[in-house]
Amino acid sequence: MGTLIFSDVHADAAAVGALASCIRDPSFSQAFGPLDLLVNLGDLLHRGSRPQETLEKVHTLSQEYRLVSVLGNHDHAFLHGILVSGSDAASTYRHEQLRDSPLLSIFNTMPMEWSDQGMLFVHGGPMDLGNQTLRLKCWQRLSHESGDFFTGYHYTAPMAFETLEKRGLTHLCCGHQHEHICCRKTTEGIVQQTLDFEPLTLKGDRQLELEVARVPLDVPTILRVGGCHGYAPEFAYTDYSTFSFIRIIS
Repeated sequence: MGTLIFSDVHADAAAVGALASCIRDPSFSQAFGPLDLLVNLGDLLHRGSRPQETLEKVHTLSQEYRLVSVLGNHDHAFLHGILVSGSDAASTYRHEQLRDSPLLSIFNTMPMEWSDQGMLFVHGGPMDLGNQTLRLKCWQRLSHESGDFFTGYHYTAPMAFETLEKRGLTHLCCGHQHEHICCRKTTEGIVQQTLDFEPLTLKGDRQLELEVARVPLDVPTILRVGGCHGYAPEFAYTDYSTFSFIRIIS
């Protein structure tokens, strides 16, 4: 079973289009393995200026692949009218045009988290901290120190691993902070592993240049996926024995 993970699209329809083109090409499965599931880690909305096109492209992907989505903090903010920084006037206007759109039905039953094969998928963090907005799982942030901050509750890697162990899980896959990171719990302690990205050329219907960093899932691991937006959108693929961080560079 192969799972593709993306996060923090932020209404960037072009990035979703690049992702879709990449995974539809047969060369992608030849390089990484079969693709059975897409997991959206949240924040489809806000900041970008093409929310309708973004949701349309995600809807199309859901017709082609099995899609599981979890709620992001910007999705939560949009649905509940919470002001969050980062959206300009054009983005705000185009998001307001969506208020009555049937495309928003994707959020109707969207959970805060989802798990499969020992891996917890969540936008922000795994902590059960009640219903206060900034303590919800979609607002939590991985950090070097813990506590309540105006951006959301901050948790540490040791706290995450302890929570996973109590739930019988081994790996955490999150997004939210737009920067990839890998923390592994080894016999010598928790270490942050440097990700060495290497070039990979997919020669299928068209040539596509990627950069890939692979991590074995042989110990409990926190895997934070970079944002799928901008000129070099990032995402990931896993067969639950190896996790591949992927960046599209052309």
